[in-house]
Amino acid sequence: MHMAHPDLSHLVRPGTQISIRVTPKASRDRILAEGDTLRVYVTTAPEDGKANAAVQKLLAKALGIAKTRLRLIRGHSARDKVFQVD
Repeated sequence: MHMAHPDLSHLVRPGTQISIRVTPKASRDRILAEGDTLRVYVTTAPEDGKANAAVQKLLAKALGIAKTRLRLIRGHSARDKVFQVD
C-alpha cells in the first residue's frame, strides 16, 4: 500500500520550522517530500483560511502531533508557507 505521508517524525521538536508548498483544490489530500521541500496537496479551496486549516490538520497527522501544536507563522495567503512546531 502506498503511504499517503512520508515519515516526518524527525521534525517533531519544539521550535522546528517546516517550510511547505501548498497546492489547493488537488484531487486528494497528500504530502510529498521532494528533496528538502515538502509539497502538501489538499482538496480544499483556498478561501477563508479553509485550505490552511486542512494543511495544518494533514501535517499534524503526518507528524503524529495535535494540530494545536502547529502554528502557521508565514504565508497565510501564499502557496509557500512556514509552520512551526510548538
